[in-house]
This record gives sequence, structure tokens and C-alpha cells, in this order.
Amino acid sequence: MKVLMFYETAPEAMPKAMEHFAAHRARLEEFHRRGVLLMAGPYGVPPVGALGVFTDRAAAQEFVQGDPFVEHGVVSRYELQDWNEVLAP
Repeated sequence: MKVLMFYETAPEAMPKAMEHFAAHRARLEEFHRRGVLLMAGPYGVPPVGALGVFTDRAAAQEFVQGDPFVEHGVVSRYELQDWNEVLAP
């Protein structure tokens, strides 16, 4: 089982996103290097949110709790959902 992280972008978030992007990106890369974040990225044009796929809930919660985008209001709301990946090897 995997865990999906859904972010909802706050209205007028782009200036904040630009300011905190480097720290957010570094966190993404750290969790990916650790092997607990499988993939992540924004969705929508223009972006309305983002999605991350984690190996477990603990890693997803740890990521969210220290993410600069959450801490500085780029994200207005987030949700973690268990996901039963049916095509996994």
C-alpha cells in the first residue's frame, strides 16, 4: 500500500511559492533520495494543487509537517489517502 498526498494551492500563492521553492524542492529531493517519496508534482494549468506518492503514511506525514510550502501558506489544505496500487510488481 502507498499513501497519496494531495495539496490544494492557496489563492494568490505564486509569490510565496517562488520565495520558498528552493527549500521545498530540496525537501522533495531529500525524501526521494531516502526512497520514501516515489513521485511528486503539480497538476492543473495553471496549477491548482500537487500530488505526491509515498511508500508509507509516516513518511508522508513527516514530509508535510516540515514542508516550507505548508509552513508558509502556499498550500491551503492537504490530505493523505491510502492507495492500493493494483499494477505494482
